[in-house]
Amino acid sequence: MISFVISLIALVLGYFLYGKFVERIVGPDINRKTPCYASEDGVDFIPMPTWKVYLIQFLNIAGTGPIFGAIQGILFGPAAFFWIVLGCIFGGAVHDYLSAMISLRRNGANLPEIIGDELGSTTRFVMRIFALVLLVLVGTVFCTTPAGLLESMTSAGDGFIGSKLFWMFVIIAYYILATLLPIDKVIGRIYPVFGLALLLMALGMVAGIFIYEGNIPEITEAFSNHHPASSIPIFPGLCITIACGAVSGFHATQSPMMTRCLKNERLGRRVFYGAMITEGVIALVWAAAAIKFADGITEYSGTPYEKLWALMTQGGTANANPALIVNMVCHSWLGSVGAVLAILGVVAAPITSGDTAFRSARLIAADFLHLKQNKIVKRLIISIPIFAISVVLLFVKFDVLWRYFAWCNQTLSVFTFWAITVWLAKAGKNYWVSLVPGLFMTYVCATYICVAPEGLTMPATISYCIGIVALAIAICWFFRWKKKIAETDKP
Repeated sequence: MISFVISLIALVLGYFLYGKFVERIVGPDINRKTPCYASEDGVDFIPMPTWKVYLIQFLNIAGTGPIFGAIQGILFGPAAFFWIVLGCIFGGAVHDYLSAMISLRRNGANLPEIIGDELGSTTRFVMRIFALVLLVLVGTVFCTTPAGLLESMTSAGDGFIGSKLFWMFVIIAYYILATLLPIDKVIGRIYPVFGLALLLMALGMVAGIFIYEGNIPEITEAFSNHHPASSIPIFPGLCITIACGAVSGFHATQSPMMTRCLKNERLGRRVFYGAMITEGVIALVWAAAAIKFADGITEYSGTPYEKLWALMTQGGTANANPALIVNMVCHSWLGSVGAVLAILGVVAAPITSGDTAFRSARLIAADFLHLKQNKIVKRLIISIPIFAISVVLLFVKFDVLWRYFAWCNQTLSVFTFWAITVWLAKAGKNYWVSLVPGLFMTYVCATYICVAPEGLTMPATISYCIGIVALAIAICWFFRWKKKIAETDKP
């Protein structure tokens, strides 16, 4: 319990202390006209209240990520607390805030364009394709997952109404509306409600953590792998498992939507750094709640981690399902109110990640094609092919593809960190705030793809060595580039 409380306090202090430090590096200009005024079009560029922009940004980047990822991550042990706190403050929040500020100063530019401006045209092209594939995949999977849950809740039998297929088409229909309509018509109205619901759920979990029986492991147990089923070492496995809540490349694809609605640069830290810290708190709370709940269960024997694994697999050998834990904890700790919040958490939250994924895909494609989005016909030209691909993919099994998503997500964060670092270095600003986490994530991603079962399945020692080589190459490239730039700037 002590480690949990200290971690919670550290996240809050991180926002006020380190967040302010990073903000001073950027130097927000309160007189600079933001994109919502410079390019107002009534569709994507719309001035919105700060509280609403914050809640939308929070839900854009959160969804079920900080809940499901944290529940699976705590299986590795209380090292999850370390990663959530340090990763969020020094990695994820810096990543989200600085990428958003670059977008804000480039008229709401999307991530592939930002990366391309800093890392070259070839990288821009690769990132355009990479981001589009990633976003369509996210949107499609976040259609099939809640559809399956809705089918189980409605008990439709053998009929079409209430079946998984029925719910998939209902969700896709909503996605089309949310993608095509102005951002303040659908997303701007329902997201704040769902965002508040997630925050209320987290508050209920905090109360349960202090009220109900069970123990939360202390940080002294953090230096060994407690996972009862994973063959992946705690490092880098933990850093890939907990993405949302620590570091997530997906976030930088979402932030440009809100940079197009933010009224002033000085609000950037509150919205972008603040939303990431909030997500870190959500992840921390769910990691603690899940392991404490499991520890109090008497139906299964063994360590809290073995109990948690048994609960997620219902005592069998099936793939772990964190949604089962969300449902059980909410019902047990929060009663009938928890039942409603559980539905919002495991059904509404992934849907709200899916619709913004498709909207981001539309905006990225529009940038790529130089096609303005002020008229619905132009939005349809881009959206129809995107949704056609998604509908086809609805009938494809994603078991293998989805396992790659976490790694692809973190790989995207690596490119974002490097783009931010180059931007800061060019401006003569303190680039170490993004260089250090960028190097760390470079090592994580290089090591993981080597050691993971869905990767190259190499021994851990060899994988770590390859990671070091990748790290050395990245360091040499950056400082060689920096030296070349310095020589070019000499009179």
